[in-house]
Amino acid sequence: MDPRLRALLDKQEIEEVVLRYCRGIDRRDFDLVRGCYHPDARDHHGSFDGTVDEFVAWVDGLTRRYRWTMHLVGNVLVDLAEGDTAACETYGVSLHRSDDPRPFMSVATGFRYVDRFERRDGAWRIADRTAIGEWTIPIPQDAWWEIPEDHLSSRRDGNDVIQRLLASIGARS
Repeated sequence: MDPRLRALLDKQEIEEVVLRYCRGIDRRDFDLVRGCYHPDARDHHGSFDGTVDEFVAWVDGLTRRYRWTMHLVGNVLVDLAEGDTAACETYGVSLHRSDDPRPFMSVATGFRYVDRFERRDGAWRIADRTAIGEWTIPIPQDAWWEIPEDHLSSRRDGNDVIQRLLASIGARS
């Protein structure tokens, strides 16, 4: 295969891992999150530092506090190295909405993921992640508007519209 085409395919696969991770966090689909990492990977995420299984348990407890979360990623820059390793830097913004009125519970946060990716058995996954907080802005409770009851809203219980669509076509991201 042309090396340029191989590089494009590798970068696309790595970016899709980052996007699946965000979907998994926002939908609280922790099997999807776990699948973004190699089993022996490490995650350094704010106050957390540990294995993938420890991270999943930690983020489960953390995201449970929120009515919803939304991760928006923009700049995803992948630098392929010799062999089956890559560096990936992702810029993003996450929104966290809680019913808890304390001002630090509902926030917008700017972040970067700095990931070491490795291709093992033909699959690119995260081998080591460092999540870097860039800024945080509290969003007061009175700034939020509720989605009208006759509109579809996000679900975090496995019954979100995207999860139903994927199941209906026999796909799993």
